[in-house]
Amino acid sequence: MTKQMKFAQDCQQEGYVITAYDKNSISINGKTFSKSLIVSSRKLQQSWDIAAIKSLQENHIEQVLSFNPELIIIGTGNTLVFPAVEVYSSIIERGIGVDFMDTGAACRTYNILMSEGRDVVAGLILKPLF
Repeated sequence: MTKQMKFAQDCQQEGYVITAYDKNSISINGKTFSKSLIVSSRKLQQSWDIAAIKSLQENHIEQVLSFNPELIIIGTGNTLVFPAVEVYSSIIERGIGVDFMDTGAACRTYNILMSEGRDVVAGLILKPLF
């Protein structure tokens, strides 16, 4: 069993805050999730039907865009992998910032940007255990 990386208690009073993560799970406001998800300060989609960045398709991007963010972070799993630009070109066409990073870095970056009041959405990919 892997040990979760816990964050210091955040003073954020409202919204969805990532409180811990490891390579197989993410905890948001103390509740642990083991499937890929999409999170913003105001909304949580607990099931994002993607298990690997190589499977990223336009429909996955549309789900993230439905949150109407100013900035998107995609956590690509345990390692950083850049998808083909054609897959996420709809983000660029809308003038929305997008960044790809490993899921641990994406969790940390999401919390920082959210605490600064930024309208950020994170699509976080977790590899299923089975």
